[in-house]
Amino acid sequence: MHEETVDVLVVGAGPVGLTAAAELRRHGVHCRILDRVTEPPPYPKAVGVQPRTFEVWEAMGLVGRALDAALPLHGQLTFTDRAPGPRTALDLPADVPYRFAALPQYTTERLLAEHLAGLGTEVERGVALTGLRQDEDHVRAVLDDGRTLAARYVVGCDGAHSTVRKAAGIAFDGDAFPEQYMLGDVELDWDLPPGHVVRATGADPGDVLVAVPLPGHRRYRISSRTTAPDGAAPGLPHLQAVLDRLAPGPVTAHALRWSSTFRISHRLAARYRAGRVLLAGDAAHIHPPTGAQGMNTGIQDAHNLAWKLALTVHGLAADTLLDSYHAERRPVGEEVVGRTVRHARSTPGDLTANLLREAQLLIAYPDSPVTDPSCDGSRAPDCTGLQRPLTGYPARLHELLHGPRPVLLLHAGPRTRAADLNAAADAARAAAHDRLDVHVILAADAAARPDDLRAPWLGDPRGAFRRAYAPRDGEALLVRPDTHLAARLPTPAPAPLTTALRRLFAPR
Repeated sequence: MHEETVDVLVVGAGPVGLTAAAELRRHGVHCRILDRVTEPPPYPKAVGVQPRTFEVWEAMGLVGRALDAALPLHGQLTFTDRAPGPRTALDLPADVPYRFAALPQYTTERLLAEHLAGLGTEVERGVALTGLRQDEDHVRAVLDDGRTLAARYVVGCDGAHSTVRKAAGIAFDGDAFPEQYMLGDVELDWDLPPGHVVRATGADPGDVLVAVPLPGHRRYRISSRTTAPDGAAPGLPHLQAVLDRLAPGPVTAHALRWSSTFRISHRLAARYRAGRVLLAGDAAHIHPPTGAQGMNTGIQDAHNLAWKLALTVHGLAADTLLDSYHAERRPVGEEVVGRTVRHARSTPGDLTANLLREAQLLIAYPDSPVTDPSCDGSRAPDCTGLQRPLTGYPARLHELLHGPRPVLLLHAGPRTRAADLNAAADAARAAAHDRLDVHVILAADAAARPDDLRAPWLGDPRGAFRRAYAPRDGEALLVRPDTHLAARLPTPAPAPLTTALRRLFAPR
């Protein structure tokens, strides 16, 4: 039988696998995506969408459709023995462009699958991976229909029971909570304000009801310990019994769409990379659903990995670039697993103690092999009020950063000459194999004149960029395709820029 070939094979077509495949296609990589199930699951398993994930979707080009389909989350209400407890408003600083939202996983998967199809790739459903064999140049993926696919890389996004992870021999250590829980997708008739997550406990702090609002009329996904027979899907009477015991007031559940039972596990892969095999999402980390961290962390795994795989496949990456995936994302997975396990056993008030962390906006990669010592690898903040030529409206910085290439921002103040900016831009483009976008940010008192620049420029007439970044005159900021800072250099001198770019790109 003829052996098929592909640059990257993605196994698993949940939100993480679909993100990985779509981002690989956006970066010009030939990929295929398989899933063993014949139809997408119709369950609202993961429902919370974090602000950082909306930023990822903006970069991908589907944020508008996601925002149209999502329900804003305004806050969290807590109750103990029916008495009101701490109330948390999900308020974020004005410079964060997106807010918290609820979106059922089946809608997320549909939007991502349609987006991927628009890029020319369809999910190959009803196809299961049965084994992997690696050699120096390829991974041979054995499929259940007898075919073999030769891929340069395989990305396992196939969940907690990942066949890819098992075939690669990667350990997945952890534990599970003894309790069994249930989920239900229902309509609730109660008088609580809409758009709020409700968390109610009884005399036993472990007896918890969590209701997350969903798009639709009074629709919620509720979870609690189950009284249904072991392994049986709970019915409306089981869900109503929990509501009668824990809800803060009279409530009736009806219009049950779906229900299930589950146990909470927490596990972390020993490695996110084994040669040409890489893991993302639940294949690499699973943890309690507290704070809606799981799917969002997995989507950001895929976003982090795709541009690195693309540069590697195109033969442009530095030797350490693909290794940085494990170095950056496994500590994130470890922190999320630890934090959600602690929160699952803590009092409700701890759940949203740090909204920026819950929003996944504080992730940084200071110890990454591709982060220059001049910065901490944090997310590049957004700012608005920039002035772009030929436009009569203010521009956002993130509009410049959401392309598929790294971006060099050169800040021009009163002492920076246009000739120095031009020399830096030319050297940086050469070091990046011309896979780099360069923009000059002109301060209100900039000495450089726009007509003398060989790179696109934006004005900062109100000092928005200055407030967000506190840049030095002439500072060069290198931003990765995932909008994390790779370097902050005090001057636009070509030599330091070339050194910083060598962490991402192979020498010419």
